[in-house]
Amino acid sequence: MAVDARARPRHQAAAGPPLRRLGFFLVRRRRLVLSLSLLGLIVAAVLAAGAVSGLSLARFEAPGSESDRAQAELVERFGTGSPDMIFLVTARNGTVDDPAVEAEGRELTERVGRGEGVAEAASYWTRGKPATLRSQDGRHALIVVRIPGDADHVRAQILPTLVPEITKGSGLLQVRSGGGEEVFRETVPLARQDFVRAELVIFPLAFVLLWLYQRRVMAALTPILAGVFAMAIGLALLRGVLLFADVSTFALNLTLAMGLGLGIDYCLFVIQRFREETHNGKDRASAVAGAVEHAGRTVLFSGLTVATSLAVLFALPFDFLRSFAYAGIAVVIGGLVAAVLVLPAVLATVGGSMLPRRVRPERDSGFWHGLAVRVMRRPLVFGGLATAVLLLLASPFLGLRFGAADDRILPPEASARQTQEIIRQSFPAEETDAIQLISANATTGDVSSYATALSQLPGVAQVDSAAGSFADGRLVGDGDQARFQAQGRGTWLSVVPSAEALSDDPVRLVESVRSVEPPFEVLVGGYPAELSDYRASVVDRLPLVLALMLGVSFAVLFLMTRSVIIPLKATLLNVLSLGVMFGAIVWIFQDGNLSGLLGFTPTGTLDPSIPILMLCIAYGLSMDYEVFLLSRIKEEYDRTGDTEEAVATGLQRGAPLITAAGGILALTFAAYASAQVAFVQMLGVGMAVAVLVDATVIRAVLVPSLMRLAGPLNWWPSGRATTAPR
Repeated sequence: MAVDARARPRHQAAAGPPLRRLGFFLVRRRRLVLSLSLLGLIVAAVLAAGAVSGLSLARFEAPGSESDRAQAELVERFGTGSPDMIFLVTARNGTVDDPAVEAEGRELTERVGRGEGVAEAASYWTRGKPATLRSQDGRHALIVVRIPGDADHVRAQILPTLVPEITKGSGLLQVRSGGGEEVFRETVPLARQDFVRAELVIFPLAFVLLWLYQRRVMAALTPILAGVFAMAIGLALLRGVLLFADVSTFALNLTLAMGLGLGIDYCLFVIQRFREETHNGKDRASAVAGAVEHAGRTVLFSGLTVATSLAVLFALPFDFLRSFAYAGIAVVIGGLVAAVLVLPAVLATVGGSMLPRRVRPERDSGFWHGLAVRVMRRPLVFGGLATAVLLLLASPFLGLRFGAADDRILPPEASARQTQEIIRQSFPAEETDAIQLISANATTGDVSSYATALSQLPGVAQVDSAAGSFADGRLVGDGDQARFQAQGRGTWLSVVPSAEALSDDPVRLVESVRSVEPPFEVLVGGYPAELSDYRASVVDRLPLVLALMLGVSFAVLFLMTRSVIIPLKATLLNVLSLGVMFGAIVWIFQDGNLSGLLGFTPTGTLDPSIPILMLCIAYGLSMDYEVFLLSRIKEEYDRTGDTEEAVATGLQRGAPLITAAGGILALTFAAYASAQVAFVQMLGVGMAVAVLVDATVIRAVLVPSLMRLAGPLNWWPSGRATTAPR
């Protein structure tokens, strides 16, 4: 019969390690803890609501890069810049050169230019009818628009008013909106819808799976409530971050996904340990204290591992990626508070309702124990086979090609994507996404020769400058000195790419332009150059991210195990797990396999931002399960000093829970495979693959085989633990 904690001698409750004493304190003060937790949840919910409205719409930018400086020069010297969006104007009858259509097109251009926040608006009709702004069949023409300001100002304040007003069209004209700002403006609400829809499926499904594993309603419901608690605390902490930093609205999606997953994982481990302690004859207070001491320590190390893995994103000077570090660390803190502080008070109050109805005899032998023994008898065979299979699954990663995200991240029915599809198919060039070259000391003769050389590059449709317009090395039009030359302050050239070049590989085109030796100093900017500089900045810092991530996680595991070999082994295994994840996303999302089933459009490349984000999240979660399993193995090793028996027993006691937790977390991510936005699909599918591989093949086969091969070296330099068994 369980004994109430208040009947326990105070000196016994005060004895033991700090976490054990914390457990007894939480039992004694459970009513106060639960009251404060409820109050904290209410406050967090209020703050979370404010945080959601304060999230920003960050762009993919590389601050301080050449393209960033070029954009600033273009605005300062010439009072212009790259277009932020476009309107595709279609003649309902005839062509855009018909007098009535032309007159209405001019009037529409002027109306766009008068719109609030619009700095410039130009069109086929107001720029002298250049072929690059007219479709090949003559039915469509473009209005290009520049709207200065940050993404929040443009997407949240200007476009919601401007777009509906202009796209109403008329009896003569049909008008559609497009361009980079409009694409990402449509992406944000679709991504939110994807996550909300997925969460509505995940919550009941997670409850069913938890009930099947725990066989008690309260034991199934509590981890889900802990996940909600982690989400609320995470978003509330982001409210504080917003006081000094910009946080992308996409961070909300990560908070929802990781909050539920980590809340469930951490609580499952604490509840499982509470059940074990109770089964071993402990009264409820001692069982709670034992759960906090053992499972709580594991959960704290796990949270530290996940948080530090995400913290390496701070090494990247991009608000978009740093946002996920803020969100991930905040939700980890919420999960730790829920599992280590709130859950023990819940167990002390209603812990009896979380115990199994039928107590099964505890066994150190069973399926997982037997599997570990079989693997350790032939570690080279089992380990070699598992490694070969995982390397095969990871092999598509060798064909990884980084590229730039475009409108094809949206579903085909999205209006911005439909606009861009028409432009890709009907227009010979992409003047709206021209590469801009700015110079403060150019001469007319130099400009002509330089423009001629640029116009001969593959993928360049035309080069416009004050000296004239050039195509294929030939002068095809008069120069527009008023537009391309500032009085005494320099000149600029507009390199207009072909639609095919921009669609295939805009970064390669930028590299080709930069490879042409200029006769004067130039800065290369424009949207393609911004993408190129952003990608280069991310990829260049990738070795730093990897070094920090591996180094920090090694340090955390060393602190936990006091071993050098075990962290090295864990690092190798997690890199292998990451390889499988990247192999899957390259095979699926880059190469287009399963695109019909998942409903996305492959482009043959991957934007580097999402894979780097996935790298940090997946590595942290992989280490998460490594910490859970190693804590059980080390506990058995401290008790027996026998590595093989410790591995087998630790696997028997830890693997069922790790498999269940991993399955539920994988389900949480896999639900996003039905998303409408390709970024969200990629994150969901990739993370689900990584978690499943890690919680099954890695933990069940490779961990036992490598630990068997290492033998006593596993615990070097500490050797056998001297701590007395508890």
